[in-house]
Amino acid sequence: MSSLALRNAFALNAFPAALSAAPVPAGRNPPPLALLSSRGLSPVSKRRILTIFRPPTAPSFRLQAVADDDEWGAEKKILKGAAGSVAAVEEETTDVTSVTAELKRKLLDQLFGTDRGLKATSETRAEVNELITQLEAKNPTPAPTEALSLLNGKWILAYTSFVGLFPLLGAGSLPQLVKVDEISQTIDSEAFTVQNSVRFVGPFSSTSVSTNAKFEVRSPKRVQIKFEEGIIGTPQLTDSIVIPDKFEFFGQSIDLSPFNGVISSLQDTASSVAKTISSQPPLKFPISNSNAQSWLLTTYLDDELRISRGDGSSVFVLIKEGSALLS
Repeated sequence: MSSLALRNAFALNAFPAALSAAPVPAGRNPPPLALLSSRGLSPVSKRRILTIFRPPTAPSFRLQAVADDDEWGAEKKILKGAAGSVAAVEEETTDVTSVTAELKRKLLDQLFGTDRGLKATSETRAEVNELITQLEAKNPTPAPTEALSLLNGKWILAYTSFVGLFPLLGAGSLPQLVKVDEISQTIDSEAFTVQNSVRFVGPFSSTSVSTNAKFEVRSPKRVQIKFEEGIIGTPQLTDSIVIPDKFEFFGQSIDLSPFNGVISSLQDTASSVAKTISSQPPLKFPISNSNAQSWLLTTYLDDELRISRGDGSSVFVLIKEGSALLS
């Protein structure tokens, strides 16, 4: 008995004062001391019960800290990925620019000596077409008609496969008579007008023939052109004729010094005639033919080079006036 009483007393004193002093609900008797003893409430059992009811604050705090670290880590990964993407885009843009510049250089090398395509061999034409195709694949202006500021201005023809221009270009094969000095196209993107012009140069004068047209945008790359007027420019005569004192004729040297007075008179007359003719207005005539229409597809465009395709699969390579590519 003394042993049982001692164990019951130890078990009761082992609970907190608040638990031992808790009121017993009405109608219920407190558990007998023997029952408490039979459940084995030893000092080890007491510590296990107190551990079970301890608030789990520390694990919750550690989990929150891990979540914060993951969140910042994810943000750093996103920022790092974005920076890497920007660097990759810049590197890719630089590569495309350098490749495009190299293609343009090769194209101009192929065009040298072809007289705008008139004297190009079949091999040269094949190489030019290949370079044009590669440039079109790297077109920096996918919608040229939406970038009219780039289209605006004067463009000098450097090459064409349009056979309709070959008879005109062939005029340059007549030495000392007349040659084609320049073929150009001037675009006014605000007025939606196009002027095609050919300038001829002879031994004593120069003149130009041009056509004026209106254009309409039909797609991001295509415009429809309707010709309205033709213009024959007033010949610009040389106001002075330089005649040498001597010249060779069939191996003989002829002295013209005795004719200096006559030559001087001819020079004065030529100067007067040149001024009179040059002051006359150009000749204009309407183009009323309903078939005087064409379309033009711009397949490559930047601030100095333009490639266009027209009727009959013809191709035109034009360089912007003032560009270093013309030098």
